[in-house]
Amino acid sequence: MIENRKARHDYAVLEDIECGIELTGTEVKVLRHGEGSLAGAYGAVLGGELYLVGMNIPAYGFGNRFNHQPVRNRRLLAHAKEIRELKMKTEAKGLTLIPLNMHLKNGRIKVSLGVCRGKALHDKRESLKAKAVRRELERIG
Repeated sequence: MIENRKARHDYAVLEDIECGIELTGTEVKVLRHGEGSLAGAYGAVLGGELYLVGMNIPAYGFGNRFNHQPVRNRRLLAHAKEIRELKMKTEAKGLTLIPLNMHLKNGRIKVSLGVCRGKALHDKRESLKAKAVRRELERIG
């Protein structure tokens, strides 16, 4: 549905978690059309709850005065134990929660949230070289 293409390039994903997301009706309609952007968004534990901060979902074209705000904090639905573990990982180890993609599962919109560590420039270069080699091998064989 919607993918954060820069996430795997800029970050090393250590683990990922699938969460539900709390949305309004017009936001769901826009996301089902494939619009929306995860670029620049991140996950944060605020007040004991998990939020997706900085995600942009454009206003619904046929919406009326009850249309949603394009950029706002959206609550992610996860178990309390998972939220506590994510909070400890992000505070203690210097990791970041990055949304990897949004997809439909059994008619509901889910977010794959990655526990990530930022890549250094040389790590990004190595990733690009490995990708080029893989592409060349596929082309040959």
